[in-house]
Amino acid sequence: MKMNRCPACGGNDLKQEACAFCGFAPGRIDGFRAFAPALASSSEGFDPEHHHALAALEAGNFWFRARNLLIVTAARRYAPGMSSFLEIGCGTGFVMGAMREAFPKADCVGSELLTAGLQHAAERMPDVEFVQMDARAIPFERCFDAVGAFDVIEHIEDDRKVLSQAAQALKDGGALLVTVPQHQWLWSEQDEIAHHVRRYSRRELVERVEAAGLDVVKVTSFVTLLLPLMLLARKGKKAAAAADDPYREFRIPSWMNSLLYAAMRLELALLNLGLSLPLGGSLLLVAKKKPA
Repeated sequence: MKMNRCPACGGNDLKQEACAFCGFAPGRIDGFRAFAPALASSSEGFDPEHHHALAALEAGNFWFRARNLLIVTAARRYAPGMSSFLEIGCGTGFVMGAMREAFPKADCVGSELLTAGLQHAAERMPDVEFVQMDARAIPFERCFDAVGAFDVIEHIEDDRKVLSQAAQALKDGGALLVTVPQHQWLWSEQDEIAHHVRRYSRRELVERVEAAGLDVVKVTSFVTLLLPLMLLARKGKKAAAAADDPYREFRIPSWMNSLLYAAMRLELALLNLGLSLPLGGSLLLVAKKKPA
């Protein structure tokens, strides 16, 4: 996907990938086009070492698997003819892999601030374009049928800027899909270790997405049936040990993993009936960009 807005100055007069106003042109870091090279190895909002742990955990863990099903179902419903997709904060590419399978003909672009995660993603999907990018300065305007940010914006202080940039990157009528952690009263040491800035209320997320100029068409909680267990785990003694292993809550016996996945599948079945759940560990929101 060709850059059509300068991430350095915001100009849209580009000639051969160079900005006619400020001269910015993306270089390459670790083989990836770099639109924010000064931040490519920063640890702002995320510990780069966690990418290795995530890559080993995602495919088998009930939460990541169930979230993928939820995201793909929402994309099929609200962006059924999607031919282009941008994922903000694609991490190791686990969600991108599911989207690629669901929309094999779509032109997909995955982005990350840190190049460490992109290495894993590129190994998983060599046919997908991955770029290093600051989500607060997206170098694309009216380019994508859908943009996704899955458990990303809670890591970023200026989430309003990210949402406005995501709206800018969408084509008219395009869909924004977002997942975030919900309920500030669930805040625990685990959130601090994960470098979260906030957990969202439903109203807060809706207001911020609408302020970006988008129309919210769907919002629901998920991880609802497991909310009591989540509350116990986060507020109990186990939370104190999270500093030793940030992914402790995901390292569970296989029998428990299977039971929790079954509970999540039941919850997804309820959501597929059109229900909107009021409480849960996370939120899913879908919004559309108004035609100009």
